[in-house]
Amino acid sequence: MSREQAPDLPPDALPRLHDLARLAAGHLHRPAFRTRVHHRDRVPGTGPVVLVANHSSLLEPQLIFGMLPRRSVFLVKSELFRGPLGRALRGIGQIPVRRGTPDRAPLMSAVRVLRGGGLVGVFPEGTRGAGDVSAAEQGAAWLVRTTGARVLPVASRGTHRPAGSPRRLRPVVDLLVGEPFDLEVGKGRTGLTRATETIRGRLADLVRELDERRQPSSQQNKATR
Repeated sequence: MSREQAPDLPPDALPRLHDLARLAAGHLHRPAFRTRVHHRDRVPGTGPVVLVANHSSLLEPQLIFGMLPRRSVFLVKSELFRGPLGRALRGIGQIPVRRGTPDRAPLMSAVRVLRGGGLVGVFPEGTRGAGDVSAAEQGAAWLVRTTGARVLPVASRGTHRPAGSPRRLRPVVDLLVGEPFDLEVGKGRTGLTRATETIRGRLADLVRELDERRQPSSQQNKATR
């Protein structure tokens, strides 16, 4: 792989490897899941974008990475950057972040990508959980304030198998792309807090919309009576 530079990726990434990995990710999980992508056309084709998504399993980053019609860089927990997997993640341009530790280096790497017109993916919940976005960290809002990037919410459902439930045969996984929006982030901590709540609320609303879409038609009929 050549070492050509791409402004929408970190400087140590291999653009051709990134493009190959994105193509592979779009097909990798097809044997195990029936994936439905709603409103992929809402993804801005160019310009700086901060993608925010809910998080309930390790699959969401892979599925979103594979469904996007453009290059994307995600903030990924640093524990995965070990051995061959770590080298591969760096090669495709993903950024390691240490959870629970103040570290501006990952955010500054993301800023450089955004200023190069790239797309950076953030899971504002900070860790895997129910995926209902009941809380959010401030990194996404800080990136928006620093770069002026647009915000793109993406909701996912169907990747998490509750503890004790039987193994599922090719479960349906849905990805719903929301409308991108501009966000003015005020100064200081107060500005970050308010903007973070706006991001959290928009993403949580999108998750609820997706939950309603996934209800069986019989349940939807009952809900409207």
